[in-house]
Amino acid sequence: MKVDLFDFELPERLIAQVPLQERDASRLMVLDKETGDITHSTFKHIIDFLEAGDCIVLNDTRVLPARLFGVKEETGAKVEVLLLKQEEGDEWETLVKPAKRVKRGTVLTFGDGRLTAVCTEELDHGGRKIEFRYEGIFYEVLESLGEMPLPPYIKEQLDDKERYQTVYSKKQGSAAAPTAGLHFTDEILDALKEKGVHIAFITLHVGLGTFRPVSAETVEEHDMHAEFYEMTAETAAALNQVKQDGGRIISVGTTSTRTLETIASEHDGRFQEARGWTSIFIYPGYAFRAIDGMITNFHLPKSSLIMLVSALAGREHVLSAYRTAVEHEYRFFSFGDAMLIK
Repeated sequence: MKVDLFDFELPERLIAQVPLQERDASRLMVLDKETGDITHSTFKHIIDFLEAGDCIVLNDTRVLPARLFGVKEETGAKVEVLLLKQEEGDEWETLVKPAKRVKRGTVLTFGDGRLTAVCTEELDHGGRKIEFRYEGIFYEVLESLGEMPLPPYIKEQLDDKERYQTVYSKKQGSAAAPTAGLHFTDEILDALKEKGVHIAFITLHVGLGTFRPVSAETVEEHDMHAEFYEMTAETAAALNQVKQDGGRIISVGTTSTRTLETIASEHDGRFQEARGWTSIFIYPGYAFRAIDGMITNFHLPKSSLIMLVSALAGREHVLSAYRTAVEHEYRFFSFGDAMLIK
């Protein structure tokens, strides 16, 4: 299957650079995955499209302020370090710019010197393993010194770091936000519970590979990145009960979808307590085992994310919906508008 089949024209002006003042003021496109019919609404009315007995599944990961700006201790040369994945103890896999300045044994300092680091291994493509040294709690030091690693297509600075976190974010570990969840407010979650909609949480720590373009010519040749996921026994039991009672499981975002489908595909369509790494690649032809619908944002052309959405709603329906979104000037990507596929 050609990657070009998932291309579409997107004017640059429609790439949202900043979040709206109110989270739930985003527009909402509702797409019927069977017929391709479209309804236009706003996210604050998401409650109208969900029923008692349904269950929405949210990813409670929290984005690390993972971009650090420091200097080489020996020369004072400026260096940027992006945290990707924690290894053993205080060692992290990172991306360094410019990488040529950081060799094995290079010592870096950040901010007021409360955080130092030494390069322990040189990896490909600018990657470095770095061991940090500090006093106190690492994540508290990182909160004071680090910046949010916003996606490369966002050029504006973010005034309030919490706007790149969901209101239910809890478990530190992501290099990027599960952006479909940015539209939710505490008030919406309370209203959903009052209506009888179940709310469940999983964790998937989003890696920077989520922004990596599909460079292969065919979909099947793409090498999907791996991300850490976790589901508790409580969530597994709740989801199994919803299925047994005939309710719909609505995943919020591609991250929740990948987690749910990974677990269901390994356990004959059921859920159970699980944790591990998933590199599942969902594209048209995939047979869904876990979800019935999905809330998501509008994605990049030719990305693995639009392929996942197309697997659920059909490529023709999705591309038609995207053309409609462009015509109606919906806002795209991380800070953009939302789509409910049902």
